[in-house]
Amino acid sequence: MGYPRLGGEGGKGGDVWVVAQNKMTLKQLKDRYPQKRFVAGEGANSRVSALKGCKGKDCEIPVPVGISVTDENGKIIGELNKEKDRILVAEGGLGGKLLTNFLPLKGQKRVIHLDLKLIADIGLVGFPNAGKSSLLSKISHAKPTIADYAFTTLKPELGKIMYNDFKQVSVADLPGLIEGAHRNKGMGHKFLKHIERTRQLLFVVDIFGFQLSSQTQYRSAFETIILLTKELELYKEELQTKPALLAVNKMDLPDAQDKFHVLMSQLQNPKDFLYLFEKNMIPERTVEFQHIIPISAVTGEGIDELKNCIRKSLDENANQENDAHHKKQLLNLHISSTVSYSEPPSKNAFTSPRMDVTSIN
Repeated sequence: MGYPRLGGEGGKGGDVWVVAQNKMTLKQLKDRYPQKRFVAGEGANSRVSALKGCKGKDCEIPVPVGISVTDENGKIIGELNKEKDRILVAEGGLGGKLLTNFLPLKGQKRVIHLDLKLIADIGLVGFPNAGKSSLLSKISHAKPTIADYAFTTLKPELGKIMYNDFKQVSVADLPGLIEGAHRNKGMGHKFLKHIERTRQLLFVVDIFGFQLSSQTQYRSAFETIILLTKELELYKEELQTKPALLAVNKMDLPDAQDKFHVLMSQLQNPKDFLYLFEKNMIPERTVEFQHIIPISAVTGEGIDELKNCIRKSLDENANQENDAHHKKQLLNLHISSTVSYSEPPSKNAFTSPRMDVTSIN
């Protein structure tokens, strides 16, 4: 409340923030706050001894890094990608003042959804049984479930590639896609939402193709790549702009080399083979792989080369990002120098008390 007789202003209500913490998990959050209700403190009333009331205490909701915050309509409020990132999700109401007839205004109230997305350097993309779990166990210390049936990965598995210079690269093995994943078919969105947070994609395909069951159509290795690309495009087109590598698995089996030569000729001129697909299955743009590596996750063939290619691709991309950042800094420096050395306004110039500020990115 305000203090009408002396014109005192009441304190503003506290705000509710979502704050990222490295060691926090969603389970800990749920166990600690089973009611899932968070309320900030009330502002202090204005009084003779303190005409300006104190602001209410803020409320902080601790969440794990990698959280995406949305409102009840599915609109993204913000993302928390590193420790101590914070998002304002509910603002406290104004304290009583002259404009409000010295009565306090209600604070913001809203329902939010927290969605955790895995963050990794490399995301493994492939149809079920392509050998992604076997590959992850070969290139890292992860121990995913491996078996001779389609859906062995039902939740994301994270492994780390360790290099001789102590560089570590995180690799996420994600649930296998099937045709129609963009419509949430199969593991669908549970897979695709994690792909958004990976820096690069590693397509893993079986050189002998894929068939989910006897009732579904057989797909060759080339068809698998095209259909995977289409699923990513239909879910979110931006996924196609991520740098991508291709690991062609099961090269230890008979006739694999012949099939690999056929696949390479198809990938060199993909448009010549798009007649094999129905029109609605053809992506707007095909993926251009930075590296194509034939491997065997069983025998270890090509694994060292794959690890080197992953490292090389990540380093090249990091260099490009650094160059872009430096160019942006130079541009901002040039703009600020231009403003500093511009001619000062004359003494007789009229100055408006209102200022419109435009930020330059």
